[in-house]
Formats: sequence, C-alpha cells, structure tokens
Amino acid sequence: MTEETLAETLPPVTDWPALDLNGVDFDPVLAELMRQGPVTRIKLPNGEGWAWLVTRHDDVRMVTNDPRFGREAVMDRQVTRLAPHFIPARGAVGFLDPPDHTRLRRSVAAAFTARGVERVREKSRRLLDELVGGMLRDGPPADLVASVLTPFPIAVICELMGVPAADRHTMHTWTQLILSSAHGAQVSEKAKNEMGAYFADLIGLREGSTAEDVTSLLGAAVGREEITTEEAVGLAVLLQIGGEAVTNNSGQMFYLLLTRPDLAERLRAEPEIRPKAIDELLRHIPHRNAVGLSRIALEDVEIRGHRIRAGDAVYVSYLAANRDPEVFPDPDTIDLTRSPNPHVSFGFGPHYCPGGMLARLESGLLVDTLLDRVPDLRLAVPPEQVPFKKGALIRGPEALPVIW
Repeated sequence: MTEETLAETLPPVTDWPALDLNGVDFDPVLAELMRQGPVTRIKLPNGEGWAWLVTRHDDVRMVTNDPRFGREAVMDRQVTRLAPHFIPARGAVGFLDPPDHTRLRRSVAAAFTARGVERVREKSRRLLDELVGGMLRDGPPADLVASVLTPFPIAVICELMGVPAADRHTMHTWTQLILSSAHGAQVSEKAKNEMGAYFADLIGLREGSTAEDVTSLLGAAVGREEITTEEAVGLAVLLQIGGEAVTNNSGQMFYLLLTRPDLAERLRAEPEIRPKAIDELLRHIPHRNAVGLSRIALEDVEIRGHRIRAGDAVYVSYLAANRDPEVFPDPDTIDLTRSPNPHVSFGFGPHYCPGGMLARLESGLLVDTLLDRVPDLRLAVPPEQVPFKKGALIRGPEALPVIW
C-alpha cells in the first residue's frame, strides 16, 4: 500500500470540544464518533495534533492489555488531550509500563484485595451510619453530596491509606484543586506538590511498618528498597485522588435513582439484586468527560483495517465500550439484572483501577443504607435544576438537594 492510498483511507479528524454535560446524558460527540466506526481520529481542546480513538469493547480490551501500546512514551509528548495542563510526574504509576508498573502496583496490592477491602468494611459502615444519622437529625432539605456522598468516600480512602482523620479535609481540598481545570495549572501543580510532600513525610515515618494500610505498605516497600520514595509518593497521590471518584460515581448513581423512582423501588423490593444492579449502574453512568490518558503505539499495529503507526497516540473510550451493542444487548437500557456484565468502568489490563473492589464496597453500602434508612428520599428540585460540575475532567453533580 503506497503512502498516498494509506492517506486516503485515514478517517477524518473530529473535533471533540470540552462539553459541560448535565445529568447522565451520553456525550453526543462520542455517540457520533461511535456511529462513524470502531476506529476514528479525534482532536481534543488542548495539546497538539490528533489521536486515534478506539470504541469497541473487544478493541478497547486489546489496546489496554497489549504491550505494543505504552504509557511511558506519552511523558515527552504534547498529545491532544482534554486537560488544559499536563503535569505528569516521571515515575508516576499512570505513566509506567511493565515491568516497573507491575513492581509498583505489587507494593500496595494487599490493601486492595478482597481481604484488604473487607478490613475497612465495618468501620466504613459505621462512618456511613453516622453521616446518614446526622443528615436525618438535621432534617430536610439536605444536600446529599455535601452531607454523605463527599465525606464518606474521603473517610474510607483516608482509612485505607492510613491518613489520620484530622487531615481528611486538607486531602479533599488538594484533590479538588488537582482535578478541576478552573483554577489554572499553577494552582493544580501546587496542590499536587503539597499532597506529595505530605505523603513523603507519612511514608518516611512508616518505613519499618507491618501495618496493612497503604502508606505503611509503601513505607515498608521503600524500606526494603523495592521501590523509591518518589515512586511511593506518586502512587499514594494517585490512589488518594482516585478514592474520591466514588463521590462523583455515587452522585450520578443517586441522581439516576432519584429521577427514576421505578429503579429505586425495585431495589428496595428486591435487595438480592443490588450487587448486579450496582454493576449495571456503573456500566451506564458516564464517569468522565471525553477520554483519559492516551497510549503511544510502540510499533505498527492494525486495528479493524486501520494501520496505527509506531508513534501514533491512541485513546480508548471505556464509556463507549460499555455501550457496545455486540456485548451489551440494548445497551442504552438500564437492566438491573443484566448478566453477564463485563463492563470496563474500572478500566482493563495492567492499568485496571486498583480501587475497583473498594468502590463496589462503598457503592453497596451507600445503596443499602440510603434506600433502607430513608425510604422516602426524593429530589427537592426538578431534575433539570440539579447543578452538575463544570470545567472538570470527571462528571458528577455539584449538589443533590433532597427531601424525605
């Protein structure tokens, strides 16, 4: 195939602006890209040039699990991206490839296994009961995001990380500044550096520790010289920030349940279907705006008849993969007992979200506690008046005004 004919077969480049979408609406640009074909090309608001976009479930799983696509090479490139500023720390786990990535993940794996997550279940349940009890005592109306959905995941991730309760508020403030694009690059970078310095101190204090929380595991791994302090700090920052994703996911989940009372009623009536239902809600809700981190093709690879050249940037869309009709019949319908449900809401491959099991635990506790303890829970305003985050990389309601 000559250069000319190859150029002719390239799909057009579609501009993907940073949209502020309300509710759980599916991104119309992504829907259009899915219609264009399984492999398209996109240009995002920041960075340079264009990138490939892969949207089919099988292709997404292939790209994310294939060593021919790497993350480390992104470090030195201004790949087209959603985020207005790109401040990766060299050695950060999100930009590592195996074997370094595997070595770093192994250091904290014990905290995120079923046993590690179960370790915090009872304390998490008690924390949640206190928060919901406080909301009920204060009486309606309440903001479910402020009173429960924000403090609960912060408390749980801090518990798992080994961050003292007195520092939870500071952690939350740093996370918000890092995740929002509204304050500018310098503010985000300063917050990231401050959180990093905090974890460097905490990990340093725990080098000989045998405790099971994340900073103790990291401290012990640094002490054994399995990982460096810089690597440990980068991983701690990523895990701490990731822990607050539950606020946005559960905010969208409850927005859905409060605007679709038929779903909430069914979950109250049939508690045994809740684990399957939570997986279906996780599949359905749009966790983020656009796409996350790209990968770089390390050699020429063909996907669905398109030659991805070595050096090309490639994005996958987990949101699109979760709506692939070949894998999820009637993908736009919420089927609370959908089975099987191989959604990729927590990613796939080596960079699969380590907190997936923890997020499921928290979502299960939230659904059980709020549906059972507050049977009359409902929105205090019309659905279209619920404010959603603007200028953020991840999606979720700013507030959920409720009454009961």
